[in-house]
Amino acid sequence: MAMLTVRNLPDDVHRALRMQAAQHGRSTEAEVREILALAVKPETRVRLGEALAALGRKIGLNNEDFAALDKLMDKTSAEPPRFE
Repeated sequence: MAMLTVRNLPDDVHRALRMQAAQHGRSTEAEVREILALAVKPETRVRLGEALAALGRKIGLNNEDFAALDKLMDKTSAEPPRFE
């Protein structure tokens, strides 16, 4: 796992982190990890797979539709680029 050092953290911010961590029953380090995780990966983020599945349900796609699309798809391999 990666490590992160935060320099020049104001004392009042550090105190607030310690207080918040204590309220949540975890260490200051664990509290900072939780805050960072929620900031960059919020639970309300759009998950592409779930969004596509919901869209398919909304418009009424079924297995027969996918089979028809599969038949139409060009399955020939792409030619690799030539750098001559």
